[in-house]
Amino acid sequence: MVGPRRGALVQERWPDLVAAAEAQLPHGLVLDGELVVWDTEAGRLSFEALQRRAATRARGALALAAKWPAYFVAFDLLQHDGEELFTRPYAERRALLENLFSEHALTAPWTLCPQTTDLAKAREWLESWTDVSGVEGILIKPLNSRYLPGYRGWTKIRRRDTTETIVGAITGTLTRPQLLVLGRHDTDGRLRAVGRTVPLRPDAARKVAEHLTAAAPGHPWTGAKFSAAWGSRDVLDTTLVHPTLGAEVSADRAIDHGGIYRHPLRFQRLRLDVGPEDVPRFGEGPAAAVG
Repeated sequence: MVGPRRGALVQERWPDLVAAAEAQLPHGLVLDGELVVWDTEAGRLSFEALQRRAATRARGALALAAKWPAYFVAFDLLQHDGEELFTRPYAERRALLENLFSEHALTAPWTLCPQTTDLAKAREWLESWTDVSGVEGILIKPLNSRYLPGYRGWTKIRRRDTTETIVGAITGTLTRPQLLVLGRHDTDGRLRAVGRTVPLRPDAARKVAEHLTAAAPGHPWTGAKFSAAWGSRDVLDTTLVHPTLGAEVSADRAIDHGGIYRHPLRFQRLRLDVGPEDVPRFGEGPAAAVG
């Protein structure tokens, strides 16, 4: 059976995993982990393909499974041979999980999430593995922790990079901006929205306000609506501004296939020395800062 955190069974949407489970996994087993889809053409994890598969019921599930095969990255072992392991410390559960993979010689789509207690190795993973688009960071779990259903007993550390964007719109007013809607030009010269910031701190809002100019007629985003969050139907109440102001932001590695950041960006500073032509192009993702 396949189910998300909320408990609903959705195995009809993942026929490839069900077949692999019947072929490779023993009975009386409950695994905790994450489903991922790898886009071989783009060379990245595809959150969009994962969402498509998660929303597709039995009729179209087989076709999508052939197009976008899913993989299960195992984090934890919650039941083994019918015995619940919730009260066992994580170190014991992890040892049993590793033994499961070796004893049954599990192969794709089953993947054992790597683990280390070496801080230097963890830092290396955070820097190098997150170069793969779609890998956001690392998780930290206490070795003595029990598994508590419905409770997050781990900490996620995301890698964040700084990069440049163009301020195309704001919420609030020109004198008191609240957050920034940011864009980049694509290869055809069109300004494309890439994300929004978290609410600005008062000192940052004052500095940004000093350089904002109301949009002139013909702004490329005239009539556009911007969602309040990635995948949300809520719309921001925005004011368009002259799209020449550069802003340096920090961003994690969660970027969709089109180059849009899934999580809000953190405003770092204005880049008055950077023109729109110096900002990375749309789709280039977490490109390095200009300087």
